[in-house]
Amino acid sequence: MKHYLKLLLPLLFISCYSVERNCEDFHEGTFEFSQIINGEMTRSHFERDANFEIEFFEGVTDTASIRWVNDCECILTKLNPTSNQDKRPIQIKILSTTNNSYTFEYSLVGDSGNTQRGTIQKIK
Repeated sequence: MKHYLKLLLPLLFISCYSVERNCEDFHEGTFEFSQIINGEMTRSHFERDANFEIEFFEGVTDTASIRWVNDCECILTKLNPTSNQDKRPIQIKILSTTNNSYTFEYSLVGDSGNTQRGTIQKIK
């Protein structure tokens, strides 16, 4: 019985661990997203305020409205879509945060089977 208790106590402490998510710290600011596209590392920068997100990527500027569903989930909708794909809103969920970055998953709304993950750095 003593051996079971010795095993049970550490499991209780581990199960109480929760991932830190200070999502409100990332509702506004200037950010950088790095990703590999066709084997090449690319970076995009974007600025976010309470209502909009403006992205700068390879000389192209893209603007989207942002609607926060809760502190850690939002929906981005492009304001000037150039294709049917661009017309579909993107759902973003922040999974964990650090002082200056967050890990998130994203997918087109209604297409949860094609979810991607990434990490974003907060610059300002």
